[in-house]
Amino acid sequence: MDWRGTCKALGVAPPHPRPAGGAAANSIAQTGSPFGAHFSSSPRSTSGIRGTWEPPDPQRGDAGAQGGRSCFRPCRWSELRFGGGGKMETILEQQRRYHEEKERLMDVMAKEMLTKKSTLRDQINSDHRTRAMQDRYMEVSGNLRDLYDDKDGLRKEELNAISGPNEFAEFYNRLKQIKEFHRKHPNEICVPMSVEFEELLKARENPSEEAQNLVEFTDEEGYGRYLDLHDCYLKYINLKASEKLDYITYLSIFDQLFDIPKERKNAEYKRYLEMLLEYLQDYTDRVKPLQDQNELFGKIQNEFEKKWENGTFPGWPKETSSALTHAGAHLDLSAFSSWEELASLGLDRLKSALLALGLKCGGTLEERAQRLFSTKGKSLESLDTSLFAKNPKSKGTKRDTERNKDIAFLEAQIYEYVEILGEQRHLTHENVQRKQARTGEEREEEEEEQISESESEDEENEIIYNPKNLPLGWDGKPIPYWLYKLHGLNINYNCEICGNYTYRGPKAFQRHFAEWRHAHGMRCLGIPNTAHFANVTQIEDAVSLWAKLKLQKASERWQPDTEEEYEDSSGNVVNKKTYEDLKRQGLL
Repeated sequence: MDWRGTCKALGVAPPHPRPAGGAAANSIAQTGSPFGAHFSSSPRSTSGIRGTWEPPDPQRGDAGAQGGRSCFRPCRWSELRFGGGGKMETILEQQRRYHEEKERLMDVMAKEMLTKKSTLRDQINSDHRTRAMQDRYMEVSGNLRDLYDDKDGLRKEELNAISGPNEFAEFYNRLKQIKEFHRKHPNEICVPMSVEFEELLKARENPSEEAQNLVEFTDEEGYGRYLDLHDCYLKYINLKASEKLDYITYLSIFDQLFDIPKERKNAEYKRYLEMLLEYLQDYTDRVKPLQDQNELFGKIQNEFEKKWENGTFPGWPKETSSALTHAGAHLDLSAFSSWEELASLGLDRLKSALLALGLKCGGTLEERAQRLFSTKGKSLESLDTSLFAKNPKSKGTKRDTERNKDIAFLEAQIYEYVEILGEQRHLTHENVQRKQARTGEEREEEEEEQISESESEDEENEIIYNPKNLPLGWDGKPIPYWLYKLHGLNINYNCEICGNYTYRGPKAFQRHFAEWRHAHGMRCLGIPNTAHFANVTQIEDAVSLWAKLKLQKASERWQPDTEEEYEDSSGNVVNKKTYEDLKRQGLL
């Protein structure tokens, strides 16, 4: 008689795994893992899941609790031991089981990724299940590697025991231990590993309510569709000297941190950045769980260090010493016999010569001329130290530099996360605009419609008929064809500066020149995103236009040598260069 017949003869329910909608589903929701609470094995666990007969527990959700029948409770793998307290598994059996578990995990992950996801909720839940399986796969691989490393020497001892001269004695000894274990635990039932994975697949095909809400989102976030930056917005507008703006404007400019003056980037600003970055990281982890944030952090850090050293990081140019230290032009004093002749050169020329020597450049015209003339025929080492200008104190200490670098690194991380969440940001901006354009009654009706749609979402998971590939409206259905033609959405515009991004319709195309993607592309080219570059989409055109604008600005720049005018003793008006030549020749 098999075990089913024995159960029938005893008048008890046959053993069966727990239904996916009961306690197992609760464990999925609580642990965030599709394996449930009993799917975490220890390095010395057994093959499959075993169980014991015990009275039913209604609070635990056991089947047969109302009828008073006994029920089956699956054991954890780590619970199964020999009667003498030793582990039942051998090292080789553990390795075999880990290899089996890796293959089954790989198979389940492949099926999970190939399953079609009809909604955003399904996609997010599927990504979280895949991530849980990846984590479990890495844990099993680590345990398997430890067994192969055999640092404690147990695997080598076991191989010697079963391959030595006493292999038959070892075999019968282990057989005796197994019989002794089952004699002490006659009702121990083993559920194979395959059953657990089959239940996992069934739970995915027929998810419970808890399994459909694996991740916690706020109402504003719409289960990963929109961003909820209200707390960050309140923190921003309460910063000292921050401009007052509304929420929808904040959504458009909250990543333009390079426009904020360095003087306002204080400790309170750093706390705001930490708050914003913490939210973006947490939101990315919930919406894109397969994104490796450790790898992303390393990438951001490497790129930031290069830009910081080169002084090319946006909003933080490399600090240099004062330009006055290196300004000035040397003057040949051999042509002058007295300080009065030097005084005829004027204040500016004397100042330039003094700066070139590192001397004090203040005072009246006579004082400057006398100070400069006193250096004639002398070396700088022999001059009085009182003549030299004091070295200006460094404006930023090392501590301030480190603080600025920390703030800049926070900004670099925010730039990258905003780039990753670009789609959610765009949808959030449109959602806020749509809400502001509606009355209170219309918003209440929309919320009721969303509730009713979420309740009937499982029943209406049908493919939307959209043969012309029309854009979807706010209700998730294709917009009318006449509206599609009216807005020119059948016309596509490509922008090379935006990374060959395609915009549908002239309205979206014109609007994108003021949005973050185009501004980021222009910033990467080193070109300001001004009105001169409106409707410019090709990189070559933008670069050539910027070169022409720079030449035009250079030609229009004021040139004092040719445009500054002087009047000589006869009343003639000449430019600065001619005036200085005449004065040097003594013709005035």
